[in-house]
Parts: sequence; structure tokens; C-alpha cells
Amino acid sequence: MRAESLSMTTDGRAPLPRRRLVGRLATGLATLAALSGGGAEGGERILLRVETEVFADDDEAPVARSLTLFRNGIAWDFLEALPKKPDEENAGPDEPAEFVLHDPARERIILVDPARHVRTQIDHLQLERLRASLGSWARKSEDPLMRWAGGPEFGDSLEETSTKILLEGPRVRYEVTFEPAGNGAIAEEYRRFADAAVLIKALVHPGGIPPFPRIAINRRVAAAGGIPVAVRLEIESRMARLGRQPNVLRAQHKVLESWLTSDHKRVAAAEERLAVAAQVDLATYAGKKDGPEGGPIAAGPAAPKNR
Repeated sequence: MRAESLSMTTDGRAPLPRRRLVGRLATGLATLAALSGGGAEGGERILLRVETEVFADDDEAPVARSLTLFRNGIAWDFLEALPKKPDEENAGPDEPAEFVLHDPARERIILVDPARHVRTQIDHLQLERLRASLGSWARKSEDPLMRWAGGPEFGDSLEETSTKILLEGPRVRYEVTFEPAGNGAIAEEYRRFADAAVLIKALVHPGGIPPFPRIAINRRVAAAGGIPVAVRLEIESRMARLGRQPNVLRAQHKVLESWLTSDHKRVAAAEERLAVAAQVDLATYAGKKDGPEGGPIAAGPAAPKNR
């Protein structure tokens, strides 16, 4: 689950399908015109790494952890496989539960499940159709939260300072803290990724709050030349009051405008895995029907309460 895609269902439940997108899943806590860009402005080289951890309520152990690597218009998003039980060993970042290639210049996003050796591709048109249909549906909802989250504008609900953006709606509150990026190109590149991340989560793991509040926040953060370093989502729900689900999700981002030596190796390994993974359609990838060998593809563990 990515911090860019922090969301819950309207009754406080995290979308159930899997732990993988968090979408980024979040988040991601994160986000199409946002995908139509690409490389750095004026040929400027961009290297950026963002480590993300997502926490539920006051828990000290994360429910999701990811690493996102940006290089000149392309982003690699690695979701770490966290232990299911306290005594289990962490597989570590070199064995991701899932990774996602964001390639806006080619108008494509590729999701790869290394354990099952499968991949699926989502194109720009699919996300544009999702954006239009989901917004139209949400704005007609009888639920005040869903109707509000359908947007597309949130001007009266937004409060902004030089380092923070607050957005409040019915039973929900977003708080995003950001820091200045090295330049405007980096801030815009991160926004494109964050917008795509929340839309992907809505497509692959439907059932949460529509992504439009986060997309609106992403736009304001990028306009201020910033990158999020902390995201907090609060939602009032019956399930939270019963103690069955968290009512607060927190995402922490560690941003570094360079790569480590291990990052280059990680991307090289991901390129090899992508090349040999079997291409499947989205429903098969999400575990909703049989895989390429004719056997069922497990949906995997429930998605963590979202980034």
C-alpha cells in the first residue's frame, strides 16, 4: 500500500483485496493529463528516491513500506513484503511483494508480481476513463462523503500554509506536510506519479474513498514546488469506534534527491523480472480469475490500511 493512495472504505474498512498496492498501493497515503508529461524540464537530469512507511493509529510497526525511484520521467515503485506475523522474518526490499513501472512517455504503467511471475499493463486511456466514470458516479452518491470526494473542486475545503495543506470533508480529514523540492521539475514529476498511484489503486482495489481529494492536494503541493514528507488521513467510522479498524493512517516519506548504488542494482533486477514475467489481463493479475497456466492465482493477503 502506498502513501500516495491513503484511503479507506466509507465505513472505515481498508479495501480488502491485497496488501500490495498501496496505493500504493495508499498512499501512498500518493496520482490523465498528469501522465502526459515525462522527462525533466529543459533536459535537466532527475534522480529521486522516496522511502515510505505507513502506520495505523499509534502503532509503531508499519503496515506497509515502499521505495520509489525516479529517473528522468520514469518511476519504479517497490512495495516491500512485510511479515504477516511478529515472529516472521522480513523479506527485505530486495524481494518486493510487487513493483510498478510508471512510464508516462509511453503512456503505460506496468504492475509486476515477482512471486507469481506475472505482469499486467494499464494504459493512459484506462485511467482517463476511470477518472471520468468514478467522478461521475461519486458525485451522484447518496453518501455525503462519497459525493464530496467526487470533486472535482475542493477550494472551500482546502487550507494551505507554506509547509502544510489541510482538506476536510464529511467524516474525513487529510493533512499533508511538504518540503521544497530541488526544482519545479522534481515536484511536478512526483505529482504525476502520485496522481497515477491513487488512480491505479482505485482501479485494482476498488472500494475506498475516491482519489480526487488526494489529486487536488497533489496539485497544490506541486504548485508550491514541494514534495510530501508526511500524510495523515483521519476518518470517522463505526468500525473504528468498535476498535475493529484504524481511524487514522499515517505515512512518512524520506526524500533524497539522488540514488544509492543499491538502487541501480534494484532497478536492473526489476527490468530482468519484468522481461520474463507472463503478460496477463488486469482481472487475472488481481486474482479474479485463473492465471496463465490455467490454475487459480491467489488474491494474496488483504491490502494494508492504505497509504
